Amino acid sequence: MIIEDNNNKKEKSTQKKEKNPDLSASSLALEEGYEKNIRPLNFDDYIGQSSIKETLKISIEACKKRNSRLDHLLFYGPPGLGKTTLASIIAIELGSSIRITSAPSIERPRDIIGILMQLKEGDVLFIDEIHRLNKIAEEILYPAMEDFALDLTTGKSQSAKSMRIPIPKFTLIGATTKAGALSGPLRDRFGIIHRLEFYTVEELAKIVQRTAGILEFEIDKEGALEIAKRSRCTPRIANRLVRRSADWAIVKGNGVITKEIACCALNALDIDELGLDAVDRMLLKIMINSFEGGPVGIETLAVALGEDIRTIEDVYEPFLIQKGFIARTPRGRKVTKLAYEHLGFRIDSSQISLF
Repeated sequence: MIIEDNNNKKEKSTQKKEKNPDLSASSLALEEGYEKNIRPLNFDDYIGQSSIKETLKISIEACKKRNSRLDHLLFYGPPGLGKTTLASIIAIELGSSIRITSAPSIERPRDIIGILMQLKEGDVLFIDEIHRLNKIAEEILYPAMEDFALDLTTGKSQSAKSMRIPIPKFTLIGATTKAGALSGPLRDRFGIIHRLEFYTVEELAKIVQRTAGILEFEIDKEGALEIAKRSRCTPRIANRLVRRSADWAIVKGNGVITKEIACCALNALDIDELGLDAVDRMLLKIMINSFEGGPVGIETLAVALGEDIRTIEDVYEPFLIQKGFIARTPRGRKVTKLAYEHLGFRIDSSQISLF
């Protein structure tokens, strides 16, 4: 059974409504239903992250044979790689319920205390964006993770009393895009830590075909491969592009997502053959035109692009670095020769020393 924190649901709904004020409650429900329908429910259906899956299978099997609790887990890596899905699969494999929340929705001590008090023996607690957990909530988690107890203080000044309340043994799964932003004491309390890697084109093509099959969209191998190539190595984006391509197949084609249909749909979305979108290309062009290719600081780049620093670091930069378009140096970000060539910029002899 999956229980999603009410505050987390409200936060997600509010964010979606802010992006599109006309988004109705029914369409929000449809979006959430879509995500649940295509989400794998076991390791066999989960494509990619092979080494992590094998390690998790062994850990889960071992804890079942010992009749013990699974160690706390931390998943980190860029967004959209399947951290939440893995947490749900782990809970299913353990035969446990999972409680899903996010750190930004845990604003007050009573929020985290309420969540911990509602857990049952063997439950899984999943906290997304755990690096954004506030200090008080984090300190409440320490004894909960280690001793399965809550240390509470009642009264004030000289009349203050501390008491320890036991809570059921549970497994905490934390997810973060910034493992380095976690405090040492919190990170050290996770017994299992895994980094999720970007997906290969072949893995994404399999995901695209699986998603199309579940949603009953017709797609050929070339169409699936074209979508995979432009999905920024990320399953979440691949799944989104499947639906957009299906729209084009229905309106502009015969209902089948072919390579031609996929190209037309993705070109219309301004996604090029390597997966760069309009913002990616704008970021690179700003660095080339305004800062001679860099190095340029992230704060300056955020102002020039009109984007939040965290958005650049979490959404755009990981893919651009992974693809070799940007290099991070002690002095700031630099555009590489590959980016110049991809965007069609001519490299002067005076710029050769930049690379």
